[in-house]
Amino acid sequence: MSKRTLTVARESWPLATAFTISRGTKTQADVVTVTVRDDSATGRGECVPYPRYGESPESVIAQIEDCRAALEDGADCRAVQDLLPPGAARNAVDCALWDWQAKASGRPAWRIAGLDQPRPLVTAYTLSLGTPDEMAAAARANADRPLLKIKLGGDGDEARIRAVRESAPDARLIVDANEAWTPDMLEPFLAVMAGLDVALVEQPLPAGDDAALADIDRPVPVCADESAHDRSGLTALRGRYDVINIKLDKTGGLTEALALAAAARDNGFGIMVGCMVGTSLAMAPAMLVGGLADFVDLDGPLLLGKDREPGITFTGSTMQPAPAALWG
Repeated sequence: MSKRTLTVARESWPLATAFTISRGTKTQADVVTVTVRDDSATGRGECVPYPRYGESPESVIAQIEDCRAALEDGADCRAVQDLLPPGAARNAVDCALWDWQAKASGRPAWRIAGLDQPRPLVTAYTLSLGTPDEMAAAARANADRPLLKIKLGGDGDEARIRAVRESAPDARLIVDANEAWTPDMLEPFLAVMAGLDVALVEQPLPAGDDAALADIDRPVPVCADESAHDRSGLTALRGRYDVINIKLDKTGGLTEALALAAAARDNGFGIMVGCMVGTSLAMAPAMLVGGLADFVDLDGPLLLGKDREPGITFTGSTMQPAPAALWG
């Protein structure tokens, strides 16, 4: 086998419009891509460094470069679990190796993973945080989508979600507070969400300060996002959360994401598969987890001004399986 070469690159993809959550606003998606290549095949992976977890494109690239020798000497997905910690750097490397293995063997990634053949998935479409009037207008413009994810921010959330529900009466709703609620908000806000037929509340309290979730009735299922990374933290979530949001940028790639999905089911959790704002190259491996999930939130490419080509085909909120030329 020829020696493998590794290429690491930083890319920026402008968003269609500014995207706001409780922690701030972004206008572009900054991603890091990894390409592994030898004479038999080329594999690619993409990650989105996330400042919330102390990551930047520079830090992620440095992590990958520290492992260059091992990766070029042939380290596989199993070895990468020890070379890099959970996070964005390992995600890009792990997914690139999955893609390389699929192309080198002529077997699709889903078959290598022992999964059913991918099918079209209906993804949530995210409405960013704004005033009630702004969010109502966004909801009206997307009221025909079957599943909307609503970014909330703490004070004023009741008015926001009521405005959205009035403007999109038939859509299924998920709300995501991104750690912006306080314990005293939990019971009144959860009651409001239940009354408005919200299907899921994502990460209402700060990670590490979410013990109050175990002490209340939860009339709406509560999903762990920032509190859920890989299997090592699963036990601590029992009694506090009903669902976990699996993101490959948190687990450190598809290898751990699939293992986490199986462990979550064994422990009685529902599964959501989510994403950072990235291109179709980041969504493609996550779609394999999407086939195992109760909630799919892989709308990153829909929020971009322009996606990677070839990319995943979206018809409204329905995403088709990724083309082989893209990944896997």
